[in-house]
Amino acid sequence: MDDAFITLPSPIDDEMEQILREMLDHDEEITARAVIRRHSKLKAASSITRNRDRTALLTLYQEKQAELRSWQKRVSKKSKENVALDLAERDVRIAELERQVEILTTSHVAMIRAVGELGGFSKWAKFFQDRQAILEALHELGAMPKNITR
Repeated sequence: MDDAFITLPSPIDDEMEQILREMLDHDEEITARAVIRRHSKLKAASSITRNRDRTALLTLYQEKQAELRSWQKRVSKKSKENVALDLAERDVRIAELERQVEILTTSHVAMIRAVGELGGFSKWAKFFQDRQAILEALHELGAMPKNITR
């Protein structure tokens, strides 16, 4: 029944998240015991491991640390020149994808206007009546004409 209640972050959990961020930034091994050693209020690892929200927070930062370390391993195996080349290639790819999104967005807006001028906008909108999240995303992307409301 406690799932029905929303648990708000406590100052203890705010401090714990700050500790986890610092440990991640300094690449220090993230464990419940290591967090407890730094925490001003929590004194036992079980204060974390027996609390679902704190355990989830700890696990999240442990996963982030594992992913970060995995990336560091991959980067250390490559020369700096190769890493710089990979980053440059990715920048070019990102720019290409952003350009494609811009083209598709412009095309999408033009298509909706054309459908509207032909009197078929209500049929197009009906297709999305059960997909409100998609319409919201289209508005956020700027892929909907300005005069069409949500």
